[in-house]
Amino acid sequence: MKMIWGAPQRNQGPILECLRHCLPDTGTALEIASGSGQHAAYFAQGLPGWRWQPSDIDPQNLASIEAYVAELGRSNLPRPLTLDVTTDDWCADPIDLVFCANMIHIAPWECTVHLMDGARRHLRPGGRLITYGPYRIGGKHTAPSNATFHESLRARDPRWGVRDLESVVALADGAGLHLVERLEMPANNQMLVFRRGEDAP
Repeated sequence: MKMIWGAPQRNQGPILECLRHCLPDTGTALEIASGSGQHAAYFAQGLPGWRWQPSDIDPQNLASIEAYVAELGRSNLPRPLTLDVTTDDWCADPIDLVFCANMIHIAPWECTVHLMDGARRHLRPGGRLITYGPYRIGGKHTAPSNATFHESLRARDPRWGVRDLESVVALADGAGLHLVERLEMPANNQMLVFRRGEDAP
Protein backbone atom coordinates (compact mmCIF):
# COMPACT_ATOMS: atom_id res chain seq x y z
CA MET A 1 0.00 0.00 0.00
CA LYS A 2 1.24 3.47 -0.91
CA MET A 3 2.24 5.48 2.18
CA ILE A 4 2.25 9.26 2.47
CA TRP A 5 4.60 10.75 5.06
CA GLY A 6 4.51 14.38 6.12
CA ALA A 7 8.25 15.13 5.95
CA PRO A 8 8.73 14.14 2.28
CA GLN A 9 5.60 16.08 1.36
CA ARG A 10 7.11 19.20 2.91
CA ASN A 11 10.73 18.91 1.78
CA GLN A 12 10.57 17.30 -1.67
CA GLY A 13 10.09 20.62 -3.49
CA PRO A 14 13.11 22.40 -1.95
CA ILE A 15 15.26 19.28 -2.35
CA LEU A 16 14.35 18.99 -6.02
CA GLU A 17 15.34 22.64 -6.59
CA CYS A 18 18.75 21.93 -5.07
CA LEU A 19 19.21 18.73 -7.07
CA ARG A 20 18.55 20.67 -10.25
CA HIS A 21 21.17 23.18 -9.11
CA CYS A 22 23.78 20.52 -8.26
CA LEU A 23 23.33 17.94 -11.02
CA PRO A 24 23.67 17.75 -14.80
CA ASP A 25 20.63 17.02 -16.93
CA THR A 26 21.20 13.27 -17.18
CA GLY A 27 22.63 10.49 -15.05
CA THR A 28 21.97 7.46 -12.89
CA ALA A 29 21.07 7.75 -9.22
CA LEU A 30 20.78 5.28 -6.37
CA GLU A 31 18.64 6.44 -3.46
CA ILE A 32 19.55 4.81 -0.15
CA ALA A 33 16.75 4.27 2.40
CA SER A 34 13.94 5.51 0.15
CA GLY A 35 11.32 5.10 2.87
CA SER A 36 7.78 5.58 1.60
CA GLY A 37 8.96 6.16 -1.98
CA GLN A 38 7.60 9.70 -2.20
CA HIS A 39 11.00 11.23 -2.92
CA ALA A 40 11.79 8.68 -5.60
CA ALA A 41 8.48 9.26 -7.36
CA TYR A 42 8.79 13.04 -7.16
CA PHE A 43 12.42 13.21 -8.27
CA ALA A 44 11.92 10.76 -11.15
CA GLN A 45 9.23 13.09 -12.48
CA GLY A 46 11.18 16.27 -11.78
CA LEU A 47 14.46 14.93 -13.21
CA PRO A 48 13.32 13.10 -16.35
CA GLY A 49 16.87 12.71 -17.64
CA TRP A 50 17.85 10.73 -14.56
CA ARG A 51 17.29 7.04 -13.89
CA TRP A 52 16.30 7.09 -10.23
CA GLN A 53 16.79 3.73 -8.50
CA PRO A 54 15.03 3.53 -5.11
CA SER A 55 16.05 1.09 -2.38
CA ASP A 56 15.18 0.14 1.16
CA ILE A 57 15.49 -2.73 3.62
CA ASP A 58 12.06 -2.55 5.30
CA PRO A 59 9.36 -4.73 3.66
CA GLN A 60 6.58 -2.21 4.38
CA ASN A 61 8.60 0.58 2.80
CA LEU A 62 9.45 -1.58 -0.21
CA ALA A 63 5.74 -2.32 -0.74
CA SER A 64 4.95 1.40 -0.68
CA ILE A 65 7.74 2.15 -3.15
CA GLU A 66 6.42 -0.60 -5.43
CA ALA A 67 3.01 1.07 -5.35
CA TYR A 68 4.47 4.42 -6.42
CA VAL A 69 6.48 2.75 -9.20
CA ALA A 70 3.39 0.94 -10.48
CA GLU A 71 1.23 4.07 -10.30
CA LEU A 72 3.67 6.22 -12.26
CA GLY A 73 4.83 3.62 -14.78
CA ARG A 74 7.93 5.65 -15.67
CA SER A 75 10.90 4.07 -17.44
CA ASN A 76 13.30 6.13 -15.30
CA LEU A 77 11.80 4.80 -12.03
CA PRO A 78 12.58 1.07 -11.74
CA ARG A 79 11.35 -1.30 -9.06
CA PRO A 80 13.12 -0.84 -5.71
CA LEU A 81 16.17 -2.79 -4.65
CA THR A 82 16.16 -4.60 -1.32
CA LEU A 83 19.34 -3.07 0.00
CA ASP A 84 21.07 -3.16 3.37
CA VAL A 85 23.51 -0.24 3.42
CA THR A 86 25.92 -2.25 5.60
CA THR A 87 26.48 -4.94 2.94
CA ASP A 88 29.44 -4.79 0.60
CA ASP A 89 27.50 -5.36 -2.64
CA TRP A 90 24.77 -2.84 -3.37
CA CYS A 91 23.92 -4.58 -6.69
CA ALA A 92 24.52 -1.29 -8.46
CA ASP A 93 26.50 -0.55 -11.59
CA PRO A 94 28.85 2.47 -11.51
CA ILE A 95 26.53 5.40 -10.86
CA ASP A 96 26.61 9.19 -10.95
CA LEU A 97 24.75 9.93 -7.70
CA VAL A 98 24.08 8.36 -4.33
CA PHE A 99 21.25 10.22 -2.59
CA CYS A 100 20.39 9.66 1.07
CA ALA A 101 17.82 11.68 3.02
CA ASN A 102 17.08 11.33 6.72
CA MET A 103 18.97 8.10 7.35
CA ILE A 104 22.15 9.30 9.01
CA HIS A 105 20.41 10.40 12.20
CA ILE A 106 17.82 7.58 12.26
CA ALA A 107 20.34 4.72 12.15
CA PRO A 108 23.45 3.61 14.04
CA TRP A 109 26.67 5.42 13.18
CA GLU A 110 27.98 2.28 11.46
CA CYS A 111 25.37 2.84 8.74
CA THR A 112 26.96 6.19 7.94
CA VAL A 113 30.36 4.50 7.81
CA HIS A 114 29.00 1.98 5.31
CA LEU A 115 27.19 4.70 3.36
CA MET A 116 30.47 6.47 2.72
CA ASP A 117 32.30 3.28 1.83
CA GLY A 118 29.52 2.13 -0.49
CA ALA A 119 29.44 5.49 -2.23
CA ARG A 120 33.20 5.26 -2.71
CA ARG A 121 32.83 1.80 -4.28
CA HIS A 122 29.89 2.49 -6.56
CA LEU A 123 30.24 6.11 -7.66
CA ARG A 124 32.06 6.95 -10.84
CA PRO A 125 35.05 9.29 -10.40
CA GLY A 126 33.52 12.74 -10.11
CA GLY A 127 30.17 11.29 -9.02
CA ARG A 128 28.17 12.87 -6.20
CA LEU A 129 26.98 11.76 -2.78
CA ILE A 130 24.20 14.02 -1.52
CA THR A 131 22.85 13.75 2.01
CA TYR A 132 19.92 15.61 3.53
CA GLY A 133 18.94 16.06 7.15
CA PRO A 134 19.73 17.90 10.40
CA TYR A 135 23.28 18.26 11.69
CA ARG A 136 25.03 19.82 14.64
CA ILE A 137 27.56 22.42 13.53
CA GLY A 138 30.50 23.29 15.73
CA GLY A 139 29.11 20.91 18.33
CA LYS A 140 25.85 22.85 18.61
CA HIS A 141 22.35 22.23 17.32
CA THR A 142 21.23 24.79 14.76
CA ALA A 143 17.84 25.25 16.45
CA PRO A 144 16.12 24.28 19.72
CA SER A 145 13.77 22.03 17.76
CA ASN A 146 16.76 20.03 16.51
CA ALA A 147 17.97 19.55 20.09
CA THR A 148 14.53 18.28 21.06
CA PHE A 149 14.47 16.00 18.03
CA HIS A 150 17.90 14.64 18.96
CA GLU A 151 16.71 13.74 22.46
CA SER A 152 13.61 12.04 21.08
CA LEU A 153 15.76 9.95 18.72
CA ARG A 154 18.10 8.96 21.55
CA ALA A 155 15.10 7.91 23.64
CA ARG A 156 13.94 5.61 20.85
CA ASP A 157 17.40 4.14 20.27
CA PRO A 158 20.59 5.38 21.97
CA ARG A 159 22.53 4.61 18.77
CA TRP A 160 20.53 7.25 16.87
CA GLY A 161 20.84 11.02 16.97
CA VAL A 162 21.63 14.21 15.07
CA ARG A 163 25.26 13.92 13.98
CA ASP A 164 28.07 16.45 14.04
CA LEU A 165 28.52 17.79 10.52
CA GLU A 166 32.30 17.86 10.97
CA SER A 167 32.37 14.14 11.85
CA VAL A 168 30.35 13.24 8.77
CA VAL A 169 32.56 15.38 6.54
CA ALA A 170 35.74 13.84 8.00
CA LEU A 171 34.37 10.33 7.47
CA ALA A 172 33.49 11.14 3.88
CA ASP A 173 36.90 12.68 3.26
CA GLY A 174 38.56 9.50 4.44
CA ALA A 175 36.60 7.63 1.76
CA GLY A 176 37.75 10.03 -0.94
CA LEU A 177 34.47 11.95 -0.96
CA HIS A 178 35.11 15.68 -0.66
CA LEU A 179 32.54 18.23 0.43
CA VAL A 180 31.97 20.69 -2.40
CA GLU A 181 28.81 22.46 -1.23
CA ARG A 182 26.62 22.86 1.86
CA LEU A 183 23.13 24.18 1.32
CA GLU A 184 20.90 25.40 4.14
CA MET A 185 17.42 23.93 3.79
CA PRO A 186 14.04 24.65 5.37
CA ALA A 187 13.22 23.40 8.88
CA ASN A 188 16.86 23.63 10.01
CA ASN A 189 18.13 20.92 7.68
CA GLN A 190 21.26 20.83 5.55
CA MET A 191 22.08 19.35 2.16
CA LEU A 192 25.68 18.19 1.85
CA VAL A 193 27.12 17.62 -1.62
CA PHE A 194 30.23 15.44 -1.81
CA ARG A 195 32.26 14.63 -4.90
CA ARG A 196 34.17 11.38 -5.38
CA GLY A 197 37.74 12.20 -6.17
CA GLU A 198 39.66 10.64 -9.02
CA ASP A 199 42.05 9.17 -6.45
CA ALA A 200 39.43 7.72 -4.08
CA PRO A 201 40.90 4.64 -2.31
